[in-house]
Amino acid sequence: MNRDYQCFTFGIDDKGIARVHFTRPDLHNRFDEPMHSEFAQLLLDLWKREDIRALILSAEGRSWSAGGDLDMMIRQNGDKAMRDRITWEAKVIFEVFVALPFPVIAAVHGAAIGLGATIATLSDIVVAAADAKFADPHVDLGLVAGDGGIISWSQSIGVTRAKRYLFTGERISGRKAYEMGLVSDLVEQPEQVYPTARQIAETIAAKPKCGVIGTKRAFSRLTRELADPVFELGLAYEMAAMGGPEVLAAVKAAQQAMSRR
Repeated sequence: MNRDYQCFTFGIDDKGIARVHFTRPDLHNRFDEPMHSEFAQLLLDLWKREDIRALILSAEGRSWSAGGDLDMMIRQNGDKAMRDRITWEAKVIFEVFVALPFPVIAAVHGAAIGLGATIATLSDIVVAAADAKFADPHVDLGLVAGDGGIISWSQSIGVTRAKRYLFTGERISGRKAYEMGLVSDLVEQPEQVYPTARQIAETIAAKPKCGVIGTKRAFSRLTRELADPVFELGLAYEMAAMGGPEVLAAVKAAQQAMSRR
């Protein structure tokens, strides 16, 4: 994989442990247009590789990922062609992420919000600091949680609890997420997150590859069975809402609130 990425770094060691590191801390690693497009391409590149035995997703700065970009949402509101392109990328991100043939470990510190929370909770293993924050505030902006959050949260904590947090957009701590099952491994300090994720990756990488890959594929099928009747419908609802007046008003109000902080 020789492609130069602007929003991530990628590396793999001689044990087959790969790391994708989000590298835009000044933007809180949010999924604006460049990052959204690059992440879709990154996943397509990773999907083709046979030398990866485990993948760690980590991030630089105070936030793991702040999720969607408000300016991008405003541009989408008035541009159907852009919405169509983002829809295609969103399908790639969800479907290829789920189909990756090796375990993915999210090493989460700080905030994982919106699409950031979806990517974290779609991962096979989630290591998080106790003071990390998880939330999917699509509804706060008049949007449907259609990018995969309905599937990932429901699979992790059950449909009833997923409804509770996706309808309200309320933030939960890493500790509470661990108690509910959204997080698999809890550490007390942010600096412990990556070493813990690395230790788990080394344990997995030392196992016979065929057993790990087959187990991952079976789990992927489980997620796909849950997603098949829901994902495309939810994404279609999200993009329909993205073009409406309520979203435009809610996003502009959110921008004004942020400018007053």
